[in-house]
Amino acid sequence: MSGHNRCVRLVEGPGGDSMIHSLSYVGFGSPNFEEWIGFGTNILGAEYAGRGADDAVRLRIDDLNYRLAIHPADQDEIRYIGWATANEVKFNAFVEHLTSIGVEFEKGKPDELEERQVADLVWWTDPWGHRHEVIWGKKANPTSFNSPRGVSGFVTGAQGLGHVVIFVPDLAAGDEYYTKVLGLRLSDRIVFDRFNIRFYHVNGRHHTLALGEMPGMTGMNHLMLEVQDFNDVGKAIDIINQGDGKYPVVLTMGRHSNDLMTSFYVDTPSSVKIEYGYGGYTIRDDDEWVVQTFTSNSIWGHEPTDAMHKSPPGIVYPVGSADQGVTALA
Repeated sequence: MSGHNRCVRLVEGPGGDSMIHSLSYVGFGSPNFEEWIGFGTNILGAEYAGRGADDAVRLRIDDLNYRLAIHPADQDEIRYIGWATANEVKFNAFVEHLTSIGVEFEKGKPDELEERQVADLVWWTDPWGHRHEVIWGKKANPTSFNSPRGVSGFVTGAQGLGHVVIFVPDLAAGDEYYTKVLGLRLSDRIVFDRFNIRFYHVNGRHHTLALGEMPGMTGMNHLMLEVQDFNDVGKAIDIINQGDGKYPVVLTMGRHSNDLMTSFYVDTPSSVKIEYGYGGYTIRDDDEWVVQTFTSNSIWGHEPTDAMHKSPPGIVYPVGSADQGVTALA
């Protein structure tokens, strides 16, 4: 865990009571779904967790049965973003919250609950076509995680899976939606000529979601995974550098200005990037938090490589295109 902590209390959701606890899981679709077995285990140090009902590749990074699912698809897609509540009471409170603000949602069917391996689930699609699922009671197997390349462990638990960065065409509209519907709290902003990004927290992690503005477009830039030992970051870079170059580093090692995460970014089989890092802020007392605006993304490093200029900026597509808004359970 990071030694660079600001004192910040765990946040409360809409209505003053904590409902969304953490980012629980993420699902992608990709024609290269099979490649995630080797990429996930050899580079990330995740554990292969078998297949879903549609042959999806599942990966785990802790004792939860799986955190990532990559489904067969004709093109790269964001299938769903899964948010956890702490328990059944918080889940029911969140459902009541959705009803009270007029968000139309669907209840999870028995086969859907089995596929996600959760006690209960509701889902809806946001204005930009992203499917959000809120759950409680995801299945786990204590002390069972075993990294195939010996990663010491990932920072999850109360902080959840990690963070995701999503592009929206209008940052003000995105801010209004995600703070109102999911109860996210603003952590920081980074604003300069190439960036206009807002960072939000729901628990002790400095940010669980970041929103970047991209006019006319939407999608996901990257998913961040945080390891418990800095040596695991360096070992991952060694593995990439000694490999065949199929999944190159797209941003070099660097340290972010707002959350002090030391990390690098790597390409994946499916357009979305993975930030792989160590040492992010842990949030403990929200009353002590002061929102700041940073004018640089990083204190040092995070330089784009040649591979960065040749790869897409994530899974990104025009707003309202036929390629977005996948709502069927996969």
